Amino acid sequence: MSPDKHNEPLKRIIVAVTGASGAPYARRLVDCLITSGAEVHLVISPLGRRLFVDELAIEDINASTLLGRVDERLVLHPYKDVGDPLGSGSTPIDAMVICPCSGNTLAQVAAGMGDNLITRAAQVTLKERRRLVIVHREMPMNHLDLENCLRLSTAGAVICPAAPGFYMLPRRIEDLVDFVVGKIMDLVGVKHKLNTRWTDMLDASAPAAEDHS
Repeated sequence: MSPDKHNEPLKRIIVAVTGASGAPYARRLVDCLITSGAEVHLVISPLGRRLFVDELAIEDINASTLLGRVDERLVLHPYKDVGDPLGSGSTPIDAMVICPCSGNTLAQVAAGMGDNLITRAAQVTLKERRRLVIVHREMPMNHLDLENCLRLSTAGAVICPAAPGFYMLPRRIEDLVDFVVGKIMDLVGVKHKLNTRWTDMLDASAPAAEDHS
């Protein structure tokens, strides 16, 4: 793959989808990463695939069904193949996002397990000291969830609950989804134009400057 039009290095991001509610977050994240010039390596658990069916009515997951277009920068990887290149630290990856992350996957990663490609890639991301973003979606969180979050945070992961803010005065569900997705993209270092910044809110609400000329 060639760098984008600004001659910046192409970001290569792993996006993993597990069985916690939140398929709209995952699809929007993939779309925005691709639109912003990143290369996305997508891994979906069996329950993650069921999530796409239940929440988005998508059964056959591919670039066309997720993005509405064909794009070679979206690469799908098999969930059960721990021998896939994503399971090796020699594969150059900039960051990994688990979105949404179920309590079960949270526990597996925190315990150091790597018996599927999602958990294996997460372990590789941690050992290589790359950015791992955990978008935990289940609520409420029990004591074990909290301990697992703390353990992963200590190991270097970023815990980013899917908790949209309301200071941007959202009017649609899509606005809430974009808020979370924009935060995730900030965390993995991919530029975006989503309306998520407090400074933008202040600029929009500020009175127009008087013209003294």
